[in-house]
Formats: sequence, structure tokens, C-alpha cells
Amino acid sequence: MSVDDRPAFYAAGPGRLRDWWTLLHPPYTVWHLSYVALGGATASAMHLDRLGKAVAAFFLAMGVGAHALDELNGRPLRTRISSRALVGVAIASIAGAVAIGVANIEIVGLAGVPLIAFGTFIVFAYNLEWYGGRFHSDEWFALAWGAFPALVGHWAVGGALHPRALALMAGCYFLSLAQRRLSTPVRALRRRTSSVAGTITRTDGSTEPIDKATIGRPIEGALRAMSAAVPALAAAAVLARL
Repeated sequence: MSVDDRPAFYAAGPGRLRDWWTLLHPPYTVWHLSYVALGGATASAMHLDRLGKAVAAFFLAMGVGAHALDELNGRPLRTRISSRALVGVAIASIAGAVAIGVANIEIVGLAGVPLIAFGTFIVFAYNLEWYGGRFHSDEWFALAWGAFPALVGHWAVGGALHPRALALMAGCYFLSLAQRRLSTPVRALRRRTSSVAGTITRTDGSTEPIDKATIGRPIEGALRAMSAAVPALAAAAVLARL
């Protein structure tokens, strides 16, 4: 596996449908939706219909809306999707997520209102880098796309907050923090680096040239493995509750 010139390892290349696939960040979207599922699995009772609605809301808000806004803000994925289409899709998908949340307030209680408000705010503040990018940091990424989905999944399914959810939120926070700290340098390598030159000298005197693949391969290998591991753990957790 080498580090090629695509903006991400999951980028599908140019083309209308391929651009939309790339926009969804499939492995990362599934990864973060898994936090919602893990949250639901830690609730006092399992309600698959509620969990499905929570996952659908996060898919719309984060998987579609947030990524459309992110692409609108600087074209990091180099898609040819029009700005008008990105704006329209972002607004429609985020509105859909809010509608799902509002429709379920009667079930989960008024505590869902601040969760909806925060989710709506952070999807714009993070991806459009409001307030000078104050919310576009490693820590805010970990909170917004790690701990928060776990909390919402837990609350949406069970309608209450149990102490075990705090441990899960911490775990999802730090997993997302690790993801961000791995993905940031490899994004820079793919999107803003033309070449890398150097040499690694081993203690036995052997040498190895340094290039983009030398640096990027182990980082992307870890990200690929983590993006498969977290969904598998989430599936096991949900199945254990059935």
C-alpha cells in the first residue's frame, strides 16, 4: 500500500457518483455512527427503533451535512460537486436530523432539546470554522464526533443517563482524539505535500529512504484497522443486548 495523490485513502477518484461517495468519508462515517450504537448498547433497555432513529439522525447531520459543509469550506476532497449542491444537501440533511430529534422529544424528554441545539451548533461551528476556528481543534473533534454521539445514542435509546455512559463517552472521546492526531498529518501528506526526501539509518548501519509512503503507510494502516475495529465492537455490543 502506497500513499498516492488522492486526497484520502477512500477517495474514489473523479466522477459525479464517485464524488458523492468520497464526500461521505465512508470508513470514518461508519466509525462515528458506531459510537451512537455503542451508546445505545449501554442504555438500560434496548429499543432498536430508537437506536435506528438516532443513527439515522447522525448519518444525516454528520455523515452528510457536516461533510458537505467541510467540502464547501476549502474543497479538501477536491470534488466537483457544485457549491449550490453542497449548501442544499447540508441544509436539507441537517434539517432532517433536527426533525428526527424533535419528533422523539416526547419519548426521550426535554433533555433532548439541548442535545439537539448543541448538535446543530457544532456541525456548523466545527466544519465552517466559526470564531476563527476556535471549535476546529483536536479536542472539539473528539467531543463533537466521539463523546457526543455516544451520549446521544445512550440517551435516545434509554431516555436517561447512567454512570456507565460516562466511561463510554470517555473511551469514544480518546478514540476520536487518536483518530484526529493520526489523520491530521496524513491529510497534510496527501493534500499539501509534493515530495519527501531523507534517509533512515539503522543501528546496524543499514539505510532506508524516506518518502511519502514510508511516513504515511503505518499511519493509514492504523486508521484502516481502527475504522474496521470500532464498528465490529459496536455490532457485538448491540447483538449482545438482543
